[in-house]
Amino acid sequence: MSAHIPKAVVFDLGKVLLNFDYGLAAQTLAPLTRIDAATIRRLIDQSPLLHQFETGLITFDQLLGAFTQESGYRGDVKTFRAAFGDIFSEIPPMVELHRQLHARGIPTHVLSNTNEIAVEWVQKRFPFFAHFNSYIYSHEIRAMKPAPAIYEALERSAGFGGADLLYIDDRAENIEAAIERGWQSLLHHDPAVTIPEVWRRLGH
Repeated sequence: MSAHIPKAVVFDLGKVLLNFDYGLAAQTLAPLTRIDAATIRRLIDQSPLLHQFETGLITFDQLLGAFTQESGYRGDVKTFRAAFGDIFSEIPPMVELHRQLHARGIPTHVLSNTNEIAVEWVQKRFPFFAHFNSYIYSHEIRAMKPAPAIYEALERSAGFGGADLLYIDDRAENIEAAIERGWQSLLHHDPAVTIPEVWRRLGH
C-alpha cells in the first residue's frame, strides 16, 4: 500500500453509492408484456442487451425495439423509461462519505458502466449527484470497465492519474484494471470497512 496521499476520489455508482434492482423494472413491465417478470429480468439485467446499451452500441429506440420484440411490450415509451430508471436507492453511509469529501474540497469523480436512462433518473432523484467534479459513463465513452479506454477518459477529466487517484468499486475486475494503472483502489463490500480506509488513505 502506498503512503502517497491521493488528490481525488473516484466512485463507481452502482452498489457503491446507489443500490439498484432490475427486478423492480421487471415487475412493473411484466403486466404490459406476454412474458413473466423473471424472464424480463434475464432480458435486461446484466444481459447482452443491457451491455450493448451501456456501451453505446445501440440507441434507446433500438433497446426498446429489441425489448418489445422479445416481450410483446405494449406500453408507451414514458412507462418503459420510468420503469427502467426507477430501480435505484441511496446507500446512505456512502452518500454521506461523498458529502463530507465534497465539503472538505476533495475532488470527487464518477466512473460508471451505465446508460442514458439511469443517468437521467439519478440526476432527477438524488441531489447529491450534482456535486461531483466530473462524470465518466460507459455509454458515452463507448467502453465499459475494465476496458482501458474508460479509465483513460477519467484520468483526462480529473487531470490526475496513478496514485493521485483513490478508486472505490465493488467489482474485482474493475479494481484490478485500476491497480494496473497505478491507481490506489478499494474493493468495496461494506461501508463500515471502506469509509475508515478512505479517510486513512487521505491522511485523516
